[in-house]
Amino acid sequence: MPNHLTNTQAAELLKQSGNLFTEVFKHGTLSVEFYKPLGTDNQTPHTRDEVYIIATGSGQFYNAGQTVAVKSGDFLFVPAGAEHRFLDFTDDFATWVLFYGPEGGEG
Repeated sequence: MPNHLTNTQAAELLKQSGNLFTEVFKHGTLSVEFYKPLGTDNQTPHTRDEVYIIATGSGQFYNAGQTVAVKSGDFLFVPAGAEHRFLDFTDDFATWVLFYGPEGGEG
């Protein structure tokens, strides 16, 4: 797995995968994905802690009862098990997703 990726390179790997997300790096408990929802973000709570870094675009982010505006460059943390999703995002929206730590989160 590469130790350097641009947004453009990650987007190309995503396109090649044919999915909405693709794992682009893994080391120990860290798994890095590139994610581009289309139309609606239907994700469900995850079993590990995660971090999002918005790569391109903008929108809204719902996380455990709170909604905030997000744009390229923003950092978001979601603890394991929290209900969350992106809302009202632009067509060019994409984000890096970093899963880490043990199942159930780090507490």
